[in-house]
Amino acid sequence: MKLDIKPFEEKMKKSISVYEEDLAGIRVGRASAKVLDKVSVPYYGVPTPVNQVADVKTPDPKTLLITPWDPSVLKALEKAIQASDIGITPQSDGKSIRLAFPALTEERRKELSKQVRDMGEDAKVALRNIRRDANDKCKDMKKASEMTEDEQKISEKEVQDLTDKYIKEVDKVSEKKKAEIMEI
Repeated sequence: MKLDIKPFEEKMKKSISVYEEDLAGIRVGRASAKVLDKVSVPYYGVPTPVNQVADVKTPDPKTLLITPWDPSVLKALEKAIQASDIGITPQSDGKSIRLAFPALTEERRKELSKQVRDMGEDAKVALRNIRRDANDKCKDMKKASEMTEDEQKISEKEVQDLTDKYIKEVDKVSEKKKAEIMEI
């Protein structure tokens, strides 16, 4: 009986999607509502994502316009954006907030590239941890005589091939994001 690698493949897919979501939050000089995904606003005492209390639009490539549906939340929204780590100071006109994305300096591009590389390494570590769990399961099945030594070797090879596939995917996603950072 070979190891069922489907659950481990699902975990690897989930790791890749989490990595892609994390990368989407990195601002690269272009206005993107994704930078606000991790910002939450206290709304009636409950931390609420920005996109649930306001309309977020991109009037031009370098600006985000955030218009709260409830004007009373404007000050809290402004404070939440200032307290976040997006690195942009909000400009309020009393009805809406503008976020002007400055052009990236060479130093900032290098810093962002390094951040992407580090996040990629974290994603690869997560994939290797999943591989380790799968290999441990193979060893446990072998000890329990649920599989032969040959089946264990075949299963471990399948898990390694799967890990290699997803590590290449991480590299591909990282290179795409680095190219995006450098082109702007």
